[in-house]
Amino acid sequence: MNVKLGALLKACRQKKGLSQFEMGVDMNYSQSSISKFENDEKVPDAYTLMQWGQITNCPEVIVAFLYGMDGITIIQQLLPIIGGIAIWFI
Repeated sequence: MNVKLGALLKACRQKKGLSQFEMGVDMNYSQSSISKFENDEKVPDAYTLMQWGQITNCPEVIVAFLYGMDGITIIQQLLPIIGGIAIWFI
């Protein structure tokens, strides 16, 4: 099973607790565009990926995916670590 970029973007957004509408407001996109990114119907450009990583506090997830790390591994191992660190700092 191969997790696509859209699933990772969605996981990052949900980890941050943002709705698609809220993410769209933060990124200056419509909710529909956010949905298309998450459903792999639209491919985000590099700037959008960087912005997504910054807003969701998951830049490592985006970088790991772009460097070829398996999406399942990212979801199972990297997202919980980042979430735990973020909670610790709050």
